[in-house]
Amino acid sequence: MIYAVRHGQTDLNKEGRLQGRNGLPLNDEGRKQAERLREQLRDIKFDYVYSSPQERAKETAEISTGMLPVIEPRLDVFHLGEADGLKKHEVQFDGILPDRNVYAGMEDIHDYLKRVFSFMGDLQQLFGEKEINILLSGHRCTTGGIGAFFNGVPEDRNILKFSSNNGDYKKYEFAIKRVEGISNVQ
Repeated sequence: MIYAVRHGQTDLNKEGRLQGRNGLPLNDEGRKQAERLREQLRDIKFDYVYSSPQERAKETAEISTGMLPVIEPRLDVFHLGEADGLKKHEVQFDGILPDRNVYAGMEDIHDYLKRVFSFMGDLQQLFGEKEINILLSGHRCTTGGIGAFFNGVPEDRNILKFSSNNGDYKKYEFAIKRVEGISNVQ
């Protein structure tokens, strides 16, 4: 079973700001969310725990499982470039993303999904037929990308609908056959 966890709250989340690679560690509420998550997951023995390199995701993984996560760069947050840290209501969006014509340095969404799908494909190859539990700690975009891996990229391209709230998770099984793969990203 895959447990896709979105990190607990940070002060930037609380302030309604976009949070990319210049993000903050968990705040007090974020640590409480991770502790509540630990309670929810207490009966699950995790065989593997992976995390984005961002401190907020690592903290959430450690608090919620009691294990040190393996840092996986492909689970890193979507690079927001110049939009990183801006208040959401001030940002010019193009769909679910800040407008690339306004904010320099943003990651390409197709490249982003390819890296998340690449990691998920590797996990599927290694563990797809085994009955194990894997926790993946990441971000709104990461958990959305993981959901898109299992469910396909939505027609409207809004992968964020697969995400969860801060300090929450979604479960997936590799046993589910994927009808659409990376070709749906383009």
